[in-house]
Amino acid sequence: MTILGFIGGLEIVILLILLLFILLIPLIALIDILKSDFEGNNKLIWVIIVVFLSIIGALLYFFIGREQKVTDTKPS
Repeated sequence: MTILGFIGGLEIVILLILLLFILLIPLIALIDILKSDFEGNNKLIWVIIVVFLSIIGALLYFFIGREQKVTDTKPS
């Protein structure tokens, strides 16, 4: 079965996988940002970046932003 004469079943599956990837990666980044502690306004800034830049913002967060998290360094 084709839609408009050129989009078949395989193309629809590929488009759905790409759409899922484009929506899922920013969602995972936003969840990670909201669950983590940051210094100052870094959390708000990262949320704005991911919301407005979507996949690019999420990738920037995963490569740069995760290093900015505040780690709890309590002596044991």
